[in-house]
Amino acid sequence: MDSRSFETGPRLTSFAGFDLSPEEARILILPIPYDLTTSYEPGTRWGPSAVLQASYQLESYDEETDADLGDLSIATLPPIEPVVSGPAQMMAVVEEACYALLGKNRRLVVLGGEHTLTVGVLRAYKRAGVNIHVLQLDAHADLRETYQGSDLSHACVMARVREIYPFIQVGIRSLSRGERECLESSRVIWARQIHEDLGASLRRLDDILGDPVYITCDLDVLDPSLLPSTGTPEPGGLDWRQITRILRHVGRTRTVIGLDFMEHSPRAGAHAADYVTARLMAKAFIYCWGIKSPP
Repeated sequence: MDSRSFETGPRLTSFAGFDLSPEEARILILPIPYDLTTSYEPGTRWGPSAVLQASYQLESYDEETDADLGDLSIATLPPIEPVVSGPAQMMAVVEEACYALLGKNRRLVVLGGEHTLTVGVLRAYKRAGVNIHVLQLDAHADLRETYQGSDLSHACVMARVREIYPFIQVGIRSLSRGERECLESSRVIWARQIHEDLGASLRRLDDILGDPVYITCDLDVLDPSLLPSTGTPEPGGLDWRQITRILRHVGRTRTVIGLDFMEHSPRAGAHAADYVTARLMAKAFIYCWGIKSPP
């Protein structure tokens, strides 16, 4: 068992200190501390607790939108215990847990944990008969059919999602030749295109993204200079302005029915990265489900 601890005080189990019951809440945050298939630097199992700890430093008021997190009815659920017998068994547990939470006009937010977890989440939406379009924010294509002997790996997540829902990929800058050959270029907005012209990238996103939307955010979409604490960091990523502009635009123009934030892998002493993830989550909640900011 990993002996690292990133907590400096009592274990904090709710996002930003909001302690509504699940029955009262409109937004349900489900932490899943799981990283069985991580292939580079293990540690995303520690992500949820580190982000929740950092979220206590958030100001609930957002000056950009004049909205307040306290008005959004947020509850944090107990974490799902990892199943170490294999990823297939873990995805089944995630699917069951998420399926039980869907409906009643509530919005589900999953906080991982490795990116493979998105497969279990989206299987739950499919089982519930929800038709959605997936927006993947990621450095990596994640389109391998198998990786290290498994078809349920963080490197295969979008190959499995492709079997469930259509998706758009944004921020991609690392992939294998095999992934490039099976990738639908018309449904990809590369990181370099965002750097060259963010406005044009947003207009293209408008043209190709359906509605309603589920956003899956692998935090390595961000540049390591902003957030180095991920399972597989990749240079050349998005900066704060770019990622928030994308989230704000999608929140204004689409109905976002769910979110996940995956692959945060905390490092001892690097608390700023934990806070960046918590802050990004807060911005996404406000953009998607709070008071809309002007264009």
